[in-house]
Amino acid sequence: MEKNMYDFPTRLKSLRNKMGYTQSELARKLSITRAGVNAWEMGLSAPSTPVIVELSKLFNVTCDYLLGLEDGIVIRTDNLREQEISVILNLLTIFKENRTNEFL
Repeated sequence: MEKNMYDFPTRLKSLRNKMGYTQSELARKLSITRAGVNAWEMGLSAPSTPVIVELSKLFNVTCDYLLGLEDGIVIRTDNLREQEISVILNLLTIFKENRTNEFL
């Protein structure tokens, strides 16, 4: 699949729903109108670069992920303690091992 900006509306809506925000709630967080969020999700318009950066921070994903330039989600750990980061890394290791064992 070709990666392009057209993934943005789908990814935005998916991330918004995963966080449990309505369009109105997201709009308030960004100091814009609900209609603006709706237009982004419908692919009628796109946010400015500073707003894309703000969305990436809000949803803890990279701008590249939001724009459809990469598929993997990057977990931001800058606001976590070392112990919390260690727990996340251990869980990832367990998930990978379980996936590997499924194929054996």
